[in-house]
Amino acid sequence: MTRRRILVTDGTQRSALAVVRSLGRAGHTVFVCGPRLPSLAGSSKFSFAESAVANALDAPAQFVSDVSHLIERWRIDTLIPITEASLLALLPERDSLGVLIPWPDIDSFRAIADKRSLLARAASLGIAVPRQVVLSNEADVRALDPALLNYPLVLKPSRSVGEHAGQRVSLGVRHVASAGALRAEIAALGEAAFPLLLQQRIVGPGIGIFLLMWDGKLLATFAHRRLREKPPSGGVSVYSESVTPDAELVEQSRMLLEQMKWRGVAMVEFKREASTGTAYLMEVNGRFWGSLQLAIDAGVDFPALLVAAASGEPLPATTSYRVGTRSRWWWGDVDHLLARWRKDAATLALPAGAPSRWRATLDFFTFWHPHDRNEVFRLKDPRPFFRETIEWLHRR
Repeated sequence: MTRRRILVTDGTQRSALAVVRSLGRAGHTVFVCGPRLPSLAGSSKFSFAESAVANALDAPAQFVSDVSHLIERWRIDTLIPITEASLLALLPERDSLGVLIPWPDIDSFRAIADKRSLLARAASLGIAVPRQVVLSNEADVRALDPALLNYPLVLKPSRSVGEHAGQRVSLGVRHVASAGALRAEIAALGEAAFPLLLQQRIVGPGIGIFLLMWDGKLLATFAHRRLREKPPSGGVSVYSESVTPDAELVEQSRMLLEQMKWRGVAMVEFKREASTGTAYLMEVNGRFWGSLQLAIDAGVDFPALLVAAASGEPLPATTSYRVGTRSRWWWGDVDHLLARWRKDAATLALPAGAPSRWRATLDFFTFWHPHDRNEVFRLKDPRPFFRETIEWLHRR
């Protein structure tokens, strides 16, 4: 195995922590940077050192400069960007940075992050996608008759990181219950959110298909189902379980990534409509995902496999893993429960049939499941959980 000196960005992210633990156990020397110190990932015993850098979203040029200095100072040979903002900043500078970044070029990354073009390509391959109306600009909004749309619907920026007037902003999904609320919700997102997708709301379980593609080969496959999310209407997973991958969805995901000449890790997100059983493609995240630790715990060590593939080491395809493994992000799960008690179902935009507050409370206090793992807290590496707990309490 080629032992590398690896810099992991965005140390405040749970996915960064999972990457640091994975690569440290694999024998690599791992360093961490992030906008705040001490960070979650930097608190791990597997982090050799950490340093503060500019925020990739607010100051991308300074962020690249800071990372470049760390590459020289720590003699880094491999760089693992974690967030979309970091990838957008670093991928165009790959040649000047002079290190291995196991991702495709910036054009490929932008293409997979653009939900509008991605869904159009998926539809051309016969993959089911939600019905949607695209608003390219303010003129489209003025010409739109909200009364002609079906509600509830999902208001989704085409990109999770929008750009306007030289500034980048992080954008989220909004649920719209009625025609009267639509224009206000669009205005609240701002100009950086265009183009906007007005999508039918798919009610049903979310399905994550996780793949590692390298040089046209599918090297690793994993799947999970979300048991609870934050926010409760749909978002990041706070409690999830490894499941047997749906062969049809794996093939659809592989086919889509292959056509886009993708090289690296990706999370392909589907939602299966409860009333029809149809699985609709939602988006593809071409980066490490929040619930990465679940895949590693179940037996698919994506970070170590990615670095090995990028180093040219021969790898057999990894398709088997422990089904039924569960991962619980404790403080995220607490936030889920608090949201259920602080806001009613309408405010949270919960779909019909969502568990009641009391049911959600009972589920939360069912502390033990035979295959549960705490995502952040580990007896042999406890400091990240203590760091996260301090930060969570400070936010209250």
